[in-house]
Amino acid sequence: MTFKKRLLAVAASMTLGGFVLALPFAAQAHRGWIAPTATVLSGDIWVSFDAAISNELFYADHNPMRLDGVVVTAPDGSVDKIQNALTAKYRSTFDVQLTKPGTYKIGTASANIMASWTENGAVKRFRGTPEDFAKQVPAGAADLKTIKSFNRNETFVTRDAPTTTVFKPTGKGLELIPVTHPNDLVSGEAATFKFLLDGKPAADLEVTFAPGSARYRATPDDFKVKTGEDGSFKVTFPEAGLYWMNAVARSGETGRRAGGEGGGPGGPGGAPGGPGMGDPGAGQQGPATPLAGDGTSASYTATLEALRP
Repeated sequence: MTFKKRLLAVAASMTLGGFVLALPFAAQAHRGWIAPTATVLSGDIWVSFDAAISNELFYADHNPMRLDGVVVTAPDGSVDKIQNALTAKYRSTFDVQLTKPGTYKIGTASANIMASWTENGAVKRFRGTPEDFAKQVPAGAADLKTIKSFNRNETFVTRDAPTTTVFKPTGKGLELIPVTHPNDLVSGEAATFKFLLDGKPAADLEVTFAPGSARYRATPDDFKVKTGEDGSFKVTFPEAGLYWMNAVARSGETGRRAGGEGGGPGGPGGAPGGPGMGDPGAGQQGPATPLAGDGTSASYTATLEALRP
């Protein structure tokens, strides 16, 4: 977009009185992502990663993602550590050494609970891990309402030939089961994936795809697909590059107060709460309004790369 076009876009977003209009194509929630420098490599090599919560995808312009919840799952199922970790003003960076052939999963998975209850005539609130909930919320608390969430944010890198060990489901939250391997995506060719929710097919689930480099386009070009009865869906990536994928499954009174698409109680933009993003505070309690009711929320976010044919 030229400088003149940028000025026109800004002007179009304002009224004569100087009030900013919420243009549909420009309204983007903060989105959490973990982006590798490459997804398919050969030999014993290092890969670098950026991790951030941003307004524009894969362009660090808002907050860094905390790295204490990032886990590296090696092709044999063992757990490796990230190396050379650094958190700066707008992004975090780290490295992973691909010491074994096959596919690696790099990401976060976090469970959180929001709760409200009545104690001595006052409403109390809690937000934190299930372990802290068990310790800090009184057993048999009056008027107890809970919103339970499980959030994942991950990406995949393959050394040499792709493998599937890291995709073994755990039965917790939303999980991606690839029919087409996520490191074997080609622009213009249909890929097939499947979602499980707590180990069962996630039917009728809306899945959002957003290409990177939106700052160089007039519109974001996000698109959506839905899963079938068996949790599977097909997607064709229109061009080569990095894509942000997000899906959210909610039930009960979960609301959308945590920050728009992909947020839920766990964190904005599909990024997990708790240690993965810097939760506002496990065990946070005090006078407040009660939750509207019980609910559950599961979100899944991944960064994928479609290669040229």
